[in-house]
Amino acid sequence: QSFMFLIRLALAASFGYVGISSFVNPDLWAGFVPGFVGAIIPVATFLKIHGALEAILALWLLSGKAQMWSGLVAALALFSIAVFNLSAWDIVFRDVALGLCALALVFNGSKKSI
Repeated sequence: QSFMFLIRLALAASFGYVGISSFVNPDLWAGFVPGFVGAIIPVATFLKIHGALEAILALWLLSGKAQMWSGLVAALALFSIAVFNLSAWDIVFRDVALGLCALALVFNGSKKSI
């Protein structure tokens, strides 16, 4: 189904961009790291780990393998970003919209996609 591919492509582009940008320009993203995370691990280290995981998620989404599970991981990641950054709602409202797109992958189930 080409519409599922387009959803995966859109999500992968978002996760891929942020994942790479976390390494290239971490200062852009440091403000979105919740304070409690910074108390556990240095923000710079967290951004590298999180950026790498987002890049991996982007590749997973593009692969189309285990689409239901990659969609669930993507939705949880996006909704958690929104929840932990409600003070930046003017920016993170987009994460909610993308999270709903990711749920489309979950609800599409294990149907074969391109």
